[in-house]
Amino acid sequence: MAAKVAVVTGASAGVGRETARLLAERGYDVALLARGEEGLRAAAREVEGRGQRALVAPTDVADAGAVEAAAAATEAELGPIDVWVNNAMVSVLAEVRDLEPEELHRVTDVTYHGAVHGTLSALRRMVPRDHGTIVQVGSALAYRAIPLQAPYCAAKHALRGFTDSLRCELRARGSRVRLTHVHLPAVNTPQFGWVRTRLGRHPMPVPPIYTPRVAAGAVVWSAEHGGRRELFVGWSALLTVAANKLAPGLLDWHLARTGFDSQQTDEPLDRDRPDNLFEPVPGDAGADGRFTDRARSRTWQPPYAGRRALAAGVAGAAAAAAVALARR
Repeated sequence: MAAKVAVVTGASAGVGRETARLLAERGYDVALLARGEEGLRAAAREVEGRGQRALVAPTDVADAGAVEAAAAATEAELGPIDVWVNNAMVSVLAEVRDLEPEELHRVTDVTYHGAVHGTLSALRRMVPRDHGTIVQVGSALAYRAIPLQAPYCAAKHALRGFTDSLRCELRARGSRVRLTHVHLPAVNTPQFGWVRTRLGRHPMPVPPIYTPRVAAGAVVWSAEHGGRRELFVGWSALLTVAANKLAPGLLDWHLARTGFDSQQTDEPLDRDRPDNLFEPVPGDAGADGRFTDRARSRTWQPPYAGRRALAAGVAGAAAAAAVALARR
């Protein structure tokens, strides 16, 4: 029996790297797309070490032609694509007034347009076959923006709108191509070691922090249970979305008070550190970042959030959180 085939963007590090490992464990051959060739080669060794084939495809997903070429190479080398995971991202941590136009364009081109390019390449192959699953890796920040991450939040909001439109179109055509969106909490990835920033201290994910394996587990589960419209991973993602619906003004106030310090450690920033906005940082960073001692290795979901029985509890918890915020 032929192996299933998956494409993962942003596969050289972080959630994408762990997703490729888990897909290989589930019997998928994996095409690995990213800019960093050392990380891609290491990821390929991990896939092959799990008994599956790997295709290394150095690709900047902001380039639609490069993404399409990688899709064609995947099908020529590995076979028809069953799953496409859009995970690649970059960001800039800074106040809006300090951002440069080219930085805004770059974050949008990778984080939003990169996912659009991947989706279009997947659709060109999946729609004629009437088979396949596209997984958009989103974030709680696709529903609730926070300070210092305006370009990234905007890109994730845009991807959610694009995905909702596409979902309606596929349904109208009776297509069996499946489309799902996985919204992640804060994850301990190398992103915080190489993100471009104008903060005074070292960047960090907003606690609670989860391991990349938790996030990747949700992505792979979603790929194999593509009927789920959206998945929210971890209480923090669910509560963020619910609280924003119930009391967005209170959340504005709370984030204005806490959103700056919660994204920085006490460690002064090394101003000479390289960032990966326009070029990949050399080396193999692996899947995990520097906050392993603070990262949670499991979530409460059975197996993942989204069921009606959980929704009522989340709404109640969010209401309690809103009351608590109001009293602070």
